[in-house]
Amino acid sequence: MSIQWFPGHMTSARRKAAETMEFIDVVIEVLDARTPEAGCNPMISELREHRQRPCLKLLNKTDLADPAVTQEWLDFYNQQPGVKAVALCCKSSSEVARVPKLCQSLAAHRDSTHKPLRMMIMGIPNVGKSTLMNTLLKRRIAKVGDEPAVTKSQQSHKLNERMTLTDSPGLMWPKIKHHSDGLMLAAIHSIGRNAVIDEEVAIFLAAILLTRYPKQLVDRYRLEVDGLDDVGVLEMIAKKRGCLLKGKGGAPDLEKAAMIFLTEFRNGKLGRISLESPKTREAMLGQHEADSS
Repeated sequence: MSIQWFPGHMTSARRKAAETMEFIDVVIEVLDARTPEAGCNPMISELREHRQRPCLKLLNKTDLADPAVTQEWLDFYNQQPGVKAVALCCKSSSEVARVPKLCQSLAAHRDSTHKPLRMMIMGIPNVGKSTLMNTLLKRRIAKVGDEPAVTKSQQSHKLNERMTLTDSPGLMWPKIKHHSDGLMLAAIHSIGRNAVIDEEVAIFLAAILLTRYPKQLVDRYRLEVDGLDDVGVLEMIAKKRGCLLKGKGGAPDLEKAAMIFLTEFRNGKLGRISLESPKTREAMLGQHEADSS
């Protein structure tokens, strides 16, 4: 069964976003560069396409993602109509300084004090929307946290005399269709912990690293990965870090090892890792279609 997480405030957040969409010119969709397509909220696409609003897709946290895969995603998104995609780190003021000009290129007719460019920041929880807002405004306006769904209401501010900016709450959608998408979003901490089992998420993450990034496991945990499976990765991390269950003959504490593993992945201590690429995404969708037929 797929992971599902749709807190109550998101219903009103979606309604408010739909109302605001009528009065904005460009949607700035912030995505985590490690899971950009899994984190593309279909509700956001529906809202902006209904109003025919162009979209600047910002692949954030590029310092945590595989740069070669990030480039593949940029090529993928920049082929879509009405979309411009760039990769950056929302904590970097020099990189974020490019954003208003990029938005202006998508709505060239809005460029005066009489017709200011109106932008709205959107995306799923914990991908860096509030950080982007604060960096653009050069002051702390939006609350930033390491937990998903910190922002719960819209905020609008004047960027300058010709530009306004609205920050919206992180918005999930009611039903995550693919189980692997839910696990990826849980791995990057865009889903509340009450909706997931950390051990399951860590095992999923271990399987990806064994297949695509085994060197990162070797370098970080000094593991011998030959012949090791996903559960074995957690067991070895538990032994390496002294996570053993008391009174159970030194059995590995997989729950504690899972939290260590996930936290270190999220903090970038395992290196630059992307959980999906356009090719793996296509393969996953193809397999899903085959299983459904």
